[in-house]
Amino acid sequence: MQCNIDAMGKAVRLRLGILAVIAGGLISVGFILLNFNFGVEWIIPLGIIAGGAFSMFEGWAGWCVVRAIGIKTPH
Repeated sequence: MQCNIDAMGKAVRLRLGILAVIAGGLISVGFILLNFNFGVEWIIPLGIIAGGAFSMFEGWAGWCVVRAIGIKTPH
């Protein structure tokens, strides 16, 4: 896990991660307010939150999994 993104890439991933975690949290609150039972539909907000957390990790660590497997990204 060597650093493979620059400062701009780190900032972009961190911001996207924060936005995803917030969006997943808001969707979770909506599910709770709409009295959704804890079934398969909870995969959606949990997946968004997990993806956002992973993006925040990438920004913190300076490592991008997509770049690590050889795909070029803009940042």
